[in-house]
Amino acid sequence: MSDNPSNRSGRNRTITLNDSERNLYGSRLLTLTAPVRAEEILGRTIRQDLFEAIDYLPDAFVDLMFVDPPYNLTKTFNGNTFNQMNNGRYTEWLDAWFSRIVRILKPDATVYICGDWRSSHSIFEVASKYLNIINRITWEREKGRGALSNWKNASEDIWHCTKSGDYKFYVDRVKMKRKVIAPYRTKEGSPKDWDDASDGKFRLTYPSNLWTDLTVPFWSMPENTDHPTQKPEKLLAKIILASSDENDVVFDPFCGAGTTSVVAKKLNRRFAGIELDETYCCLTEKRLHLADSDASIQGYSEGVFWERNTYQHMKRVRRP
Repeated sequence: MSDNPSNRSGRNRTITLNDSERNLYGSRLLTLTAPVRAEEILGRTIRQDLFEAIDYLPDAFVDLMFVDPPYNLTKTFNGNTFNQMNNGRYTEWLDAWFSRIVRILKPDATVYICGDWRSSHSIFEVASKYLNIINRITWEREKGRGALSNWKNASEDIWHCTKSGDYKFYVDRVKMKRKVIAPYRTKEGSPKDWDDASDGKFRLTYPSNLWTDLTVPFWSMPENTDHPTQKPEKLLAKIILASSDENDVVFDPFCGAGTTSVVAKKLNRRFAGIELDETYCCLTEKRLHLADSDASIQGYSEGVFWERNTYQHMKRVRRP
């Protein structure tokens, strides 16, 4: 992972670390060696193997948990390699930590679990043992090259689960503003269920479980890091706004470069996360620091989510 900005093009906005930042942000990281109270870890990044930290976490303190575990494929994360397993072993690996982590959830908590076509059946098998499965979201990953002997893999899944039948979901917070293809009008000539604004014709639409409006972070986006499987801030914003309130606790046990914590902070939620790799933990802390001066989320402005490739989707708007 290169930390030298001079090795990158002038338009490359990827977040990197220099030596002084590594020392500064590294000093803020936690390692758990005994049971802790929620107040001791909120707003912090825990640099530790989940299996070592899990039993030290407090009971019933999480309102919303976002889980993005290694998928069942061989992938290297800054020198640490997760090796593909057979399906049975991967299911056992998921259950080994998931069975121990459900105790940190509040009775009305919501859980979102990421996977791909290889791992989704294992996620369903494990999650359904401990939670109610509400839905499966499929989102389009528009990055990636084609495949000569197979269909291009351009989608991932997110399983929407709840601890009980009492859970939060705020549909009005996650409506999408789409361009109107067929702008019907009333007999009086007024727009019918759409707005005729100076920047075009748009309609607010209810969100579905098929998300095609996301942009995977890349080198010219200010949220981008060198983490190989970084999720878009917009994706987390949808989940956090839909399934939590301000000051709720958002928790990520595989927080990578910190997108969950960063978006939770931008949306006035409390947060905590666990990540094994020190570099990714330091990137999380740097991004949290940057969020103090820029709380914008690309693709979300004026209280709505914008369709991909529209003007407002690409514009970075500073939230008040």
